[in-house]
Amino acid sequence: MRKTLIIGYGNPDRQDDGIAWHILAAVARYFEYPLPSSWEEGFQPSPQHPNLELHFALQLVPELAEHVAQFERVGFVDAHTGRVPEEINFEEIAPDLQNSPFTHHLTPATLGYLTRSLYAVHPEAVLLSVRGYEFGFAHHLSEQTSALLPSAVNTLIGWIHGEQSI
Repeated sequence: MRKTLIIGYGNPDRQDDGIAWHILAAVARYFEYPLPSSWEEGFQPSPQHPNLELHFALQLVPELAEHVAQFERVGFVDAHTGRVPEEINFEEIAPDLQNSPFTHHLTPATLGYLTRSLYAVHPEAVLLSVRGYEFGFAHHLSEQTSALLPSAVNTLIGWIHGEQSI
């Protein structure tokens, strides 16, 4: 397995916005990682899979560029609100400086741009985004998004194993 980082991000306190946490937890179970008791705790490295790291954050931040630069491949996992037609969207991400009206919003493409600009490396990058339907204040996923979870997890695991391509 090539050195791979999976970064899931979103807010687990806002229902479907936390889908990335649920996907990372399922991937952790699949690869027999110790499962943290909550998203705040973070994932511990697995001695059985030293080339795979799982990371969860509420949002992407520029400081992640240094860490991303240490990997050959990076998979981003997030919810989407229907901006793309597919319920499960899996796409390659190219480094690109993207402007945002929000000071706290950083896209995977912009993080890739920062990584390439600062560290002169460009890991292969993909984004797995899953359709969210409900974004209220709750810890559980909506029925619609829960139904998408197994397929999204299988897509990501296939990519980690090198069996799923874009």
